[in-house]
Amino acid sequence: MTEGILPDREIQALHEAGRIVSSRPLDDDQVQPASLDLRLGARAHRVRASFLPGRQRSVEEALNRFSLHVVDLSEGAVLETGCVYIVPLMERLSLPPEVRAAANPKSSTGRLDIFTRVITDRAQEFDKVPAGYEGQLYLEISPRTFPVLVRQGSRLSQIRFRRGRATLTSDEISTLHEGEGLTSALDANISGGGIALSVDLTGDADGMIGYRGKRHTGVVDVDKRDAHRILDFWEPLHRGEGGVLVLDPNEFYILVSEEAVHVPPDFAAEMTPFDPLVGEFRVHYAGFFDPGFGHSGAGGTGSRAVLEVRSHEVPFILEHGQIVGRLIYERMAARPGRLYGADLKSNYQAQRLKLSKHFS
Repeated sequence: MTEGILPDREIQALHEAGRIVSSRPLDDDQVQPASLDLRLGARAHRVRASFLPGRQRSVEEALNRFSLHVVDLSEGAVLETGCVYIVPLMERLSLPPEVRAAANPKSSTGRLDIFTRVITDRAQEFDKVPAGYEGQLYLEISPRTFPVLVRQGSRLSQIRFRRGRATLTSDEISTLHEGEGLTSALDANISGGGIALSVDLTGDADGMIGYRGKRHTGVVDVDKRDAHRILDFWEPLHRGEGGVLVLDPNEFYILVSEEAVHVPPDFAAEMTPFDPLVGEFRVHYAGFFDPGFGHSGAGGTGSRAVLEVRSHEVPFILEHGQIVGRLIYERMAARPGRLYGADLKSNYQAQRLKLSKHFS
């Protein structure tokens, strides 16, 4: 069997073979080119703090100890900022022995500053599903900036399935970049198994460089598109003197990469969420880039990477062109039946600076 990220038709085959089981039929658009969206179940457990069950316990056993109360999601409920919730997902897995998986927030989830991580029974790390795993999936949810309205069936995270070696080496990325042009950078910085991305602080024709999330806002409904006014939730940021932006601790920013990104159809990509070598801040929550992202044959001409930025303990000065993360490329086991962009109603193809789909 071919190594790499499993494409849409193989994900569908896993479902048909009973390897992916759900409490209700899959949504029509739930299977993406290289991933599966995961749906919230009917209840959320409010817990005091995040946890991992460890190799001796199931998540349910841990919840019996740590759950403070249960929130009913069947008709919708608000999850408050600063709180931690554990939600059993509709999907459970019975993976073949050669298939493993990894999860990440969806793009729109990351752009709302909703911190999510998938947990499995007897897990010792988040967002990783070992080969051959059989059991329930759970999602940890912690809204950081805005309270959010979610309901049973809401899709905040996604999962990718891998077989064998998928990740490209630095030499393989260099070869692919020479042939396909993975970013618009004239002198691409390729090292450590990834290609560097830098931040754009010059902005558009009006000097707009990004947004900072407001505090004490209304509630964002995660299932409604174009439902909220931008200025009710975001403070626009404009170009500063000298191309500098000071990141304040515990504030959330939406910025954009200087380079346009290209993911060829036979590959997928993922941005490293945090690199201590470039600064004490996180630059990306939702790390998946589907095959066809920014691809000219899929309705794009290179797309900027939106950066979901949060500084950690101290203020940090960002300068225009500063490296903020690296894009890791992985090979697909086969080309997907549909590509991001022209084949799908993709929200962020050919994007520049763009907030999540929830804002008009």
